[in-house]
Amino acid sequence: MTADPSHRLAAAQKLKAVMARHFMELDEAARTRSKKIAWCTSVGPAELALAADFLVYYPENHAAILGANRTAAEYIPLANAAGFSPDICSYLTSDIGAYLKGETPLTRAYGIKNIPKPDLLLYNTNQCRDVYDWLSFYARRLKVPIIGINTPRSQAYPREDVVASCVSQLREIVPVLEKVSGRAFDIDRLREVLALSRECSQLWEAVLHAARTRPSPATFFDHCIHMGPAVVLRGTPEANAYYRILLEELKERTDRALGAVPEERHRLYWDGMPVWGKLRFMSETLSGLHSSVVASTYCNSWVFSDFDPRHPFRSMAKAYSSIFISQDDNYKENYIAAKTQQFGVEGIIYHDARTCPHNTNTRYGMPNRLGERLKMPYLIINGDLNDLRCFSEEQTLTNLEAFVEQLEESSA
Repeated sequence: MTADPSHRLAAAQKLKAVMARHFMELDEAARTRSKKIAWCTSVGPAELALAADFLVYYPENHAAILGANRTAAEYIPLANAAGFSPDICSYLTSDIGAYLKGETPLTRAYGIKNIPKPDLLLYNTNQCRDVYDWLSFYARRLKVPIIGINTPRSQAYPREDVVASCVSQLREIVPVLEKVSGRAFDIDRLREVLALSRECSQLWEAVLHAARTRPSPATFFDHCIHMGPAVVLRGTPEANAYYRILLEELKERTDRALGAVPEERHRLYWDGMPVWGKLRFMSETLSGLHSSVVASTYCNSWVFSDFDPRHPFRSMAKAYSSIFISQDDNYKENYIAAKTQQFGVEGIIYHDARTCPHNTNTRYGMPNRLGERLKMPYLIINGDLNDLRCFSEEQTLTNLEAFVEQLEESSA
């Protein structure tokens, strides 16, 4: 089953150049020590580091690359042998395993020999505790300081006491940034960075919202690739420039009624992590079944509507403590229900990711509850974000075909 080249986004070539510059700049800074480098969790306080003139590297992005190029299985056992359980996050184990073996996919992609050594490690546990344990490994191994935000999870709504706590913790990072960078922190520069991050968030949300049209000009699988700048370059002009280019192409496709899926008949929602090593398989399979995944919880993780440069610390604290993954099931169910209505969804695919319980919503009855509430069929796919030993193409193909057949019967 082969995708139609005419339905591929032309902006992908520009994306490659944007991402290449990001990694090459990090490599140059690491080799010449021309700039300080902070490692940061993907939904963490990157704006603080950028405002302090650090370059920012994201281990989760590196792990996703390992998953996408299907090399994670080579490294996970090395982390297991070093004492990391096979049951914990396969982002963590594949990334640490690659470090222990002294390899990186950046070598093949960009000729970069090593990941950039950090001067500082920043984290936020709004996603899970694994990100803290992950960066703690590098803090011990590389002898660099680590500091971050410990965000409560399973909130019924973003509580004021949680926001206040996160504000205090964000402020505690500032003296550490000043010590490592050797320069005074500039609050006006933080406001500038936050304004760029807010614009990036708005542009990225507009990209996602373009999928509300019929046929959708892009799918979840496109979004997983094109969200790169929103993850690793938010707070920079480069990310915003890229999304303006992408939005122009999406508008053109919408005007021409050119869908990402030829002859789109069914519109689906994806909940949970991607199966990184099977993006093409999933995309081509669903395209062949005339089914378009038009919305997801995962790709919305980089929409930060609360960013406000007038109140940088408070708005950052609220934005980062309000992400979907850190809320309770009632909030999540209401969120998904609203999205299915906004995007004209008729079925939900849940990914039960074996090593990612925090971003898996299938284990405590949510699919049943939402299915009854929305009168909408759903499918649970078993897999993992990086560990492809947990994923079966044959079983998934059979299940997808049966699911779409159910949708066909419902719409007949």
